[in-house]
Amino acid sequence: MSHLTAVPFHGTNIHAIKNDDGIHVAVRPICESLGIQADAQVKRLKREPWAVTSIKDGTGNDGKRYQMTFVDRRTFTMWLATIQTSRIKNEAARELLEAYQCEAADALDKYFHEGGVINPRASEHQVNAIIRQAQMKMELCQAAKGLIHADHLEARARIVLAEGLGENPVIDQAKRPLYVQAYLEQKNLSTSQLRKVAGTFGKRLKAAYTLRHGKAPDQYPLQIKNGQIKNVNAYTEADRPLMDEIWTDYYAQVI
Repeated sequence: MSHLTAVPFHGTNIHAIKNDDGIHVAVRPICESLGIQADAQVKRLKREPWAVTSIKDGTGNDGKRYQMTFVDRRTFTMWLATIQTSRIKNEAARELLEAYQCEAADALDKYFHEGGVINPRASEHQVNAIIRQAQMKMELCQAAKGLIHADHLEARARIVLAEGLGENPVIDQAKRPLYVQAYLEQKNLSTSQLRKVAGTFGKRLKAAYTLRHGKAPDQYPLQIKNGQIKNVNAYTEADRPLMDEIWTDYYAQVI
């Protein structure tokens, strides 16, 4: 159970929850503040390939418990950039959204045509932190050489290198890392459902992978949001069909 808190965003506040997985923004309060229909926006988000939605238990300002639709920070950023501003009746909200969309358009243009972009408001400390983070990730990839599947390690290294250079990573889609947690989050499970499914899904997937490949999946040292390092099974997009089989056979009909 998480409590909604006010998170500063572009001079205003949004209602969100913060946990080890990052910031997740509640969709309905945002829609109500903009004067647009929340149900219609949720349906649209579920159709978009870039959107990740989830159902989480939350406690509202009235102290009551609700199941709410949330989007992660990445989805929230993209969602704001795609809302039709002409539908926003509140003038202050419309001007804020228009300013955000203009900045987003400039950032995308520089990213795709100039090789990268850094927020002009980023402090020297933030820029140095980005550089150091990339260095630490590359050192971790180098340390893991020979310990995990080469395809998985190569994909992670390419992603880290591209992030540091401000470029788009060139990766064979089949080699792109795919984590069990990320796969299950795409199923729009509630928090309680995700906790219930994650353990058994992971065990069944590992058993099926071992049976198919004659060996257990390699391990990958993953740094989670709270800074801790834990070993997780190293799957890639090539394993998605196997994940789909496990989901269909054991969970699709009961969730």
